Amino acid sequence: MRGMFEVYVKTHFSAAHSLKGYPGDCARVHGHNWVIEVFVQCKELDEIGIGIDFRDIKQAVKDVLEGLDHFHLNELPAFRDVNPSSENISRFIYTELSKKLNSEAAKVSKVKVCETPGAGASYWEE
Repeated sequence: MRGMFEVYVKTHFSAAHSLKGYPGDCARVHGHNWVIEVFVQCKELDEIGIGIDFRDIKQAVKDVLEGLDHFHLNELPAFRDVNPSSENISRFIYTELSKKLNSEAAKVSKVKVCETPGAGASYWEE
């Protein structure tokens, strides 16, 4: 059995959203300080023992989050047809980061999005 490495970075962004059709307070515009964890699997290490440089992951995450940070998420093209729920935000970030980071050596394995310290969602593909 071959081993696998998984590295991660954790960061945050702030944004407002509302959940259309939600039967409660979340139907109104409100904000969160979203906490994001991005996990990347690496099959091999390079000559100095690194699977993927944390700086590369952090830069890709920063590039994606720049389009979300301090926005009303419902107004963004990515969320015009779907609610900007934690689930849909995690899928969006996963998809965008996969375009930037996936290679023969590394693959985004999971994105976790938390809207409060005790509640969030993760997205990954099998």
